Amino acid sequence: MHNRLQVGGRQARWPSPLLDAYRTVVAPRTGLSARIDLVVSEGDTALALGSGSVEVLATPRLIALCEEASCRAIDDHLAAGATSVAKRVQFDHLVPVGVGGEVSAEATLDRIQGRRLIFTVSVSEGGSLVAAGRLVRVIVDRSDFLVTVR
Repeated sequence: MHNRLQVGGRQARWPSPLLDAYRTVVAPRTGLSARIDLVVSEGDTALALGSGSVEVLATPRLIALCEEASCRAIDDHLAAGATSVAKRVQFDHLVPVGVGGEVSAEATLDRIQGRRLIFTVSVSEGGSLVAAGRLVRVIVDRSDFLVTVR
């Protein structure tokens, strides 16, 4: 059965074959959280990752840590065959951290909107804030999602 809805003045069918991959049951609850610790190595730097020319912890590596924490927070709370994919990242990298620094990334599930999971993420070093932001993940059926990959 397909429902009609207005999108930008045009009618769209729901569910559409392209969006069927995103139709799953969301079982997580707000408050779930996880933490990932990292000792910064040369491989984690902006120079090594190609995101800059200095040997400090790279912003893409910080975002990856936050994504990993968000995945761990919901690991045991998804239906069989389901996974989550990142949809949006809003992130502020506030302080540089050098090689040998020890950081902790934490993700907390703040809100659930249908299949969307909205996390608050932060990275700290010794109690001082290094980075902070929001991360949105979407629950999808793994098999159906992979069919849409180009």
